[in-house]
Amino acid sequence: MLISMAHAQEVAQELTNEAVAAGPSAASAAIWNIGMIFSLVFLFYFLLIRPQQKRFQEHKEMLDGLRKGDKIVTSGGLIGKIDKLVSDEEVIVDLGSIKVSAVRSTIQNKTDKGPTLINEKVAETKSKAKKSAAKKSAKKSPAKK
Repeated sequence: MLISMAHAQEVAQELTNEAVAAGPSAASAAIWNIGMIFSLVFLFYFLLIRPQQKRFQEHKEMLDGLRKGDKIVTSGGLIGKIDKLVSDEEVIVDLGSIKVSAVRSTIQNKTDKGPTLINEKVAETKSKAKKSAAKKSAKKSPAKK
């Protein structure tokens, strides 16, 4: 060995004494800990709490602004049109062939696209079929001179 054991122990003792002496004091460590806690609270507020409060406020404004005839989606996934505003907490929703009473807080959002009723879909597909049949018959019939 190039170094004796006694010399290695002396060097190690000196390094630990210097490391202990260079460590932070209790007051500065407490200040750092409190600073980290405040920074985490700040981050949680601006990244989690504040955006959620904005969403709640926007939802409340949307619910307060509902009018008769608005197309809505409920939290249960039902798409309908507001038929009547009963009270501040209740509305009548027209689902096409049926009208149901719903609590305002269950309305998830207001849509521009109205409910697509089954009867409307059937009528639309029938009209498309008639148009395509008319086009085919026009192509098949020879032009008379």
